[in-house]
Amino acid sequence: MSWNFSTDPEFEAKLEWMRAFVRDEILPLEVAGLSPEAYAQHTAGLKQQVRDQGLWAAHLEPELGGGGFGQLKLGLMHEILGRSALAPSIFGNNAPDSGNAELLAIGGDDFQKQRWMKPLLAGDIRSCFSMTEPGAGADPTKLTTRAVREGDEYVINGHKWFSSNGSHADFFIVMVVTDPDAEPHRRASMILVDRDTPGVNVLRDIPVMGHTAAAGDKGHAEIRYENVRVPASHLVGEEGDGFMLAQKRLGPGRIHHAMRWLGQGQRAFDMLCERVVSREVSGGLLKDKQMIQDMVATSKAELEAARLLTLQAAWKMDQGGTKAALTDIAIIKFWGAQVLYNVIDRAMQVHGSLGLTGDLPLEEMYRNARAARIYDGPDEVHKVTVSRRVLRDYEPAAVPTEHIPSRTEAAKKKFAALLEAAS
Repeated sequence: MSWNFSTDPEFEAKLEWMRAFVRDEILPLEVAGLSPEAYAQHTAGLKQQVRDQGLWAAHLEPELGGGGFGQLKLGLMHEILGRSALAPSIFGNNAPDSGNAELLAIGGDDFQKQRWMKPLLAGDIRSCFSMTEPGAGADPTKLTTRAVREGDEYVINGHKWFSSNGSHADFFIVMVVTDPDAEPHRRASMILVDRDTPGVNVLRDIPVMGHTAAAGDKGHAEIRYENVRVPASHLVGEEGDGFMLAQKRLGPGRIHHAMRWLGQGQRAFDMLCERVVSREVSGGLLKDKQMIQDMVATSKAELEAARLLTLQAAWKMDQGGTKAALTDIAIIKFWGAQVLYNVIDRAMQVHGSLGLTGDLPLEEMYRNARAARIYDGPDEVHKVTVSRRVLRDYEPAAVPTEHIPSRTEAAKKKFAALLEAAS
């Protein structure tokens, strides 16, 4: 198999525009200190510039209002967007909205696409993906939130947490059990719930490593659904489709995360290198210390490996769809997250106490990188997936029936006979 990661000159020009746009327009917003209202007003103009470039919601097909780019091009784009946590929302592909739009594009009917998907794509509303429960983290087959059909309505009761964007969303996609007696992967369904529906109780944004999401940030909400009644028309797909829809949503989403990690990791690496070529310690620059040189070399190697693995997965998806790249996606999910964490950790180390403060973006990047090894499936789950998929192509070795020394002696005689015949 021959991989080709090149793109056409027209698209390269788009990437060059993105690099300048992120550098000059988006990165300064991280320290601008704008109020949520001022930020929304300012970024509306930036979003229009993105639309004018044909780069808005690039992960979706043109008929859905997106750019229709393949995964390889998306990878190169997300590598640029990953340099700032603010960039994805300005380009219309921030989580969880991007994944939720894709889910509705796959499983939603015309009514659902008109009411929720199209406004979501336009950036007029925000969404929440509400699946994780306190007793069901990495295993969605253990969900307990129930939706019971009563006539033309579903009645939902349950407890969710780490519901991405829950405190700011206009609607929720809720994973619920509709048939507890079905086989594990057919018990759950997805139902759309508007925020103002009676019984939707957003309890709090859960603090993550001591920090609570600021106003307008994504956040991870704890929610109780108490006798929430919604029309049966809010069911996405058919009853029992929940697990299948979740897999279709999370597969592409995982590779998009890995793509953005490339840009975030490169930003941390740039900060590491800038620090070590400028900071003097013990009579010399940090860059001349062998332990620091090890940090630089190891970080560079890890980042390059992560980039190639990610682009390879994207290329395979373009050639054969998500199914053709399942092993690759699982690899980059745990490898990319670990590399991101490693590089940011080293960048913090060389900055000393300064690296722990809010004066630099590293401490926030560090928190996000640590979370990356858990969300969308912890590292261990993806390692199990990779191991199982790799090992299914191997057969057990034949058990020797002869005594090992006698087999070795036989091999020696055979080799001697071959030498004699050759001479």
